[in-house]
Formats: sequence, C-alpha cells, structure tokens
Amino acid sequence: MRLDKYLKVSRLIKRRTVANEACDGGRVSVNGRVVKASYDVKIGDEIEIGFGQKLLKIKVTDLKETVGKNDASTLYEVIA
Repeated sequence: MRLDKYLKVSRLIKRRTVANEACDGGRVSVNGRVVKASYDVKIGDEIEIGFGQKLLKIKVTDLKETVGKNDASTLYEVIA
C-alpha cells in the first residue's frame, strides 16, 4: 500500500492530498529514511511524521484498504 494512502486510511493524516504534501515536504520518514508518497508500506515499518514541533513515531501493525473510524488505530502502535 502506498504511504500516502496508509496515512489516510489509518487516519494519522485526514486527507490523502495533505499526506502527499507532507511526504513531498520531507516531513515523513520510514525506517530512518525520508521517503516519497509512493513508498510501499510494509508491516513492521517504523514511520515518523513531523507535525510542526511535534514528532509522532508509529510502527505499522496491519494493512487494510478500508477501515472504520473506530478501528483505524488498530493499524499501528505508537512508539514515541
């Protein structure tokens, strides 16, 4: 699954276009490397997202094409 789509489906970022812009702006890294929106996310990847001064680090635990709002947080676990 593409990184921008994963960020939207998991509801870490509300819209796919915003996720795309965050990736293009260099604010998203996977396993310590800054990546583009087209990066292929795999289970076990560690994603870091910069929201202004705040840094969110998560580990991918599941990949699903669609998920309900209440189950979105089951796709990842927060590391720091």
